[in-house]
Amino acid sequence: MAKRDYYEILEVSKSATADEIKKAYRKLAIKYHPDKNEGDKAAEEKFKEAAEAYEVLSDAQKKQRYDQYGHAGVGGASGGGYGGGMNMEDIFSQFGDIFGGGGFGDFFGGSSGRNGRTRANVGSNIRIKLN
Repeated sequence: MAKRDYYEILEVSKSATADEIKKAYRKLAIKYHPDKNEGDKAAEEKFKEAAEAYEVLSDAQKKQRYDQYGHAGVGGASGGGYGGGMNMEDIFSQFGDIFGGGGFGDFFGGSSGRNGRTRANVGSNIRIKLN
């Protein structure tokens, strides 16, 4: 299956600002979040698709490569499904930036993550990117 254009997924133009991209992703993430659409595989796929698009378009270097080379510029040429190796924990880790420092649970008034993890456990995942 061919991957959709990231700008199309987030419903923004190629000239969208970082704030517009973040706002569009936040809207889709809330709409298609698995907790709000329990058992809905189509919503889960749209959630993952939006997370992948945001992961690329929110990073200036990845966005530049995507704009120049498309999916091939960001490792999406293999067509191996949405996420490019991302898992649900990777997706949820992005919410700290979007919904505030406390993570997704704080946004909805909760104090634990999807799997009952506390904020301290969710925040302790450290990722190092090598460019």
